[in-house]
Amino acid sequence: MPEFPIRKIAVLTEEIFHEGGPASGEPRRRAAAMALVKNPFAGRYVEELQSAMDDLRPLGLMLTDKMITALDGRAEEIDGYGKGAIVGVDGEIEHGALWHVPGGYAMRERLGGAKAIVPSAMKVGAFGSRLDVPLGHINAAYVRSHFDAFEVGISDGPRADEILFCLAMTVGPRIHSRMGGLEAGDIKVWDGQR
Repeated sequence: MPEFPIRKIAVLTEEIFHEGGPASGEPRRRAAAMALVKNPFAGRYVEELQSAMDDLRPLGLMLTDKMITALDGRAEEIDGYGKGAIVGVDGEIEHGALWHVPGGYAMRERLGGAKAIVPSAMKVGAFGSRLDVPLGHINAAYVRSHFDAFEVGISDGPRADEILFCLAMTVGPRIHSRMGGLEAGDIKVWDGQR
């Protein structure tokens, strides 16, 4: 069983009041929770990686709980999410893919079984790299008002033998969203898409 010792956790929050137009009566809130962890596979090729996803499950739940707290503790208001990973240069992109199940399912569990796929981005990056974490609606991937990205990173990582795992959540659509399409209030199919 591989271990992923945590070196650092960071939580970033934002309140967006306007995007150049009139100020919204209620700001859009976003949060990202990040963990810099030791990569137990750095510097070597390991054929079987999937079992390590189970070892990351507690980290997914911890980061999810930190975001819910940062967003005023009201999970029922959260309507957008995404996830990502930056693998240090001694690792490989597949090490970032370990985050798909423990990160995505942790958010779904805490949000009461959200239906939509959790948008994801990952890359191998040098010290100080940044990542645009894609965001989407939690119950319908076609809700355009929630398409967004949240730039994340930690200035002193990932080191070559680390991975930065990130989860992100939002409350509300983009400020001044006006691109049409499916609205959150019009979700009917509940299949994760429409």
